[in-house]
Amino acid sequence: MTEHKSIAVDGPSGAGKSTLAKLLAKELGFLYVDTGAIYRTVGLKAYREGVDPEDGAAVTALLPGLNIELKYGGDGLQHMYLDGEDVTDAIRQHEISRYTSCVSAVPAVRDFLLERQRELARTHDVIMDGRDIGTVVLPRADVKIFLTASPEDRARRRYEELCQRGQETDYDTVLRDVIQRDEHDTRRAAAPLRQAEDALLVDTTGNSLEKSLGVLLDTIKERLHA
Repeated sequence: MTEHKSIAVDGPSGAGKSTLAKLLAKELGFLYVDTGAIYRTVGLKAYREGVDPEDGAAVTALLPGLNIELKYGGDGLQHMYLDGEDVTDAIRQHEISRYTSCVSAVPAVRDFLLERQRELARTHDVIMDGRDIGTVVLPRADVKIFLTASPEDRARRRYEELCQRGQETDYDTVLRDVIQRDEHDTRRAAAPLRQAEDALLVDTTGNSLEKSLGVLLDTIKERLHA
């Protein structure tokens, strides 16, 4: 049986994980798995059901009836489905970020999604991004990368992304949300955001996309063939 390769990309919100992991997957011919999108879909479900995302028991009660699917279209990109509806765009609404941060701290949610993520790594060469990939989901990943950037830089990127999507917000609000999410993600009891001991730290503050991509691609190729 062929042993599949796995690359774990972790880091805080807005560090460029999704954008860079998506490009790296295309360059390497790997399957790209955006685990944040999976958690966002759970957050969207809580939002639509009117569930308080900070009420762990109420969130846990949603899981038995949760119908989430990952599908890959002809573009090779991951699409998220909730109850049969393509919610790939809906989960990116700014309000869903708060819900996502809260539901992802619920241990039952993380347990519920853990095996789904690992199964993808068992059956494909994957590059998976998130906040606990190298520490919890794929602790034996062939390559581990921890991406970071200053809160101000990450907030700017997120603000520009939201503006491009036509969502109304302002930079100060986005920066405040980024800082709050950092605090929430690093202090939560269930799989907190932290750098794995064997992960390569890459700070993308001030870097162009091309520069960050080049550094990561060279590092990954070197480690995969070591």
